[in-house]
Amino acid sequence: MEDQKILKLFFERSEQAIREMDAKYGKDCHRLSNNILKDQLDAEECVNDAYLGAWNAIPPAKPDPLSAYLYKIVRNISLKRYYANTAVKRNSSYDAAMEELENCLASSNTVESEMETKELVRIIEAFLDTLSLENRVIFLRRYWFSDPYADIAARMGMTEKNVSVRLTRTRAQMRKYFLERGVIV
Repeated sequence: MEDQKILKLFFERSEQAIREMDAKYGKDCHRLSNNILKDQLDAEECVNDAYLGAWNAIPPAKPDPLSAYLYKIVRNISLKRYYANTAVKRNSSYDAAMEELENCLASSNTVESEMETKELVRIIEAFLDTLSLENRVIFLRRYWFSDPYADIAARMGMTEKNVSVRLTRTRAQMRKYFLERGVIV
């Protein structure tokens, strides 16, 4: 079903909207949440919470595209659960992906103390625009969707080593890009 038809069901307050949204995006929502949490039950709960969040926000919101809107809700809820679950212990899978990026952003001061978050987002988006479509997809699958290297390699039709090398080079490019713009001291 098309997003506009799903949104129409939301605006009509039809519960069918949730079923249609789940049929279209549920598999990706569950994968995203499970990539972060590594726990099926927690992931299921987060996805359900995201559906409730979408139900409460639409209307008045009319997201376009619906998929990005929904994935962002799922990711945010999953990250909150992740941080609550790992307040004392560390989850190596998600932490490993974030630590890879941390080296690009590390400085004696936090980025947030030096720049407004919106400015950082703008710079990251501008950096992503400099990448080839293939490298942008690899980067987003790893650092936004938290996909493991094996899943990215299968999706992109390449080896895990190739994915790893591309991400290493992309992080180096990102660090250089940030340095040139004074983001990292």
